[in-house]
Amino acid sequence: MKEAGIAELSALIDSVRQRLAAPARLYLVSRTSHLAEGWCDRVPALELAGGSGNAQDLKTSGPQDLGEAVREAAQKLGVGVVWESPADIIPLPAGWQDRSLTATIGQGDAGNVLELRHFDPYSVVLRLIARGDEPDYLAALEYVLHGWVEPARLESLLTEVVPRMTNQTLAQDPAEFRRKFKGLRQLYGRSHAVYSPGGTRAGEAVSIGVTLPGI
Repeated sequence: MKEAGIAELSALIDSVRQRLAAPARLYLVSRTSHLAEGWCDRVPALELAGGSGNAQDLKTSGPQDLGEAVREAAQKLGVGVVWESPADIIPLPAGWQDRSLTATIGQGDAGNVLELRHFDPYSVVLRLIARGDEPDYLAALEYVLHGWVEPARLESLLTEVVPRMTNQTLAQDPAEFRRKFKGLRQLYGRSHAVYSPGGTRAGEAVSIGVTLPGI
């Protein structure tokens, strides 16, 4: 599979829209949001999810027909797709629907069939922290440095979500999850001084003198 750029994402959206017979909502998740916003040039795979805006409907990442359309389009384009909602991994914090953002990519002839949204950045960052490898830290940091996630508000949501975590989630140990969050906060503090949106990106900020916390 090749990496996906903005051309592949746009083509996938067009293909899915042409196939759908009923209205559906497609969420851009994590690095796919970054790609759509121009924060990066290419991604290893397109991270997407679907649903009606109800947390339960997001389990298994949304309607089957939408998922099939996405996977078929990705296969034809030769790009990878990760069809996964943060709701598949962590309990979503209250208000996540209201914090999802309209995605402007591919909206020129959108009509009413396919609604495109960025998944709630706070939920996405919490999901990234739960996994907590180096690429996840950098993806989470992009949200913070671009102003889509405010660290103090993220911390308040963390106090809501952590007690609801069980051994069915990736973050089995709340203490470990908090340690990973502390690492992200330290990384943000050290990188902010050398970062400017539209200029230095998170990975570049790290490469010029910011050490990633131990995972």
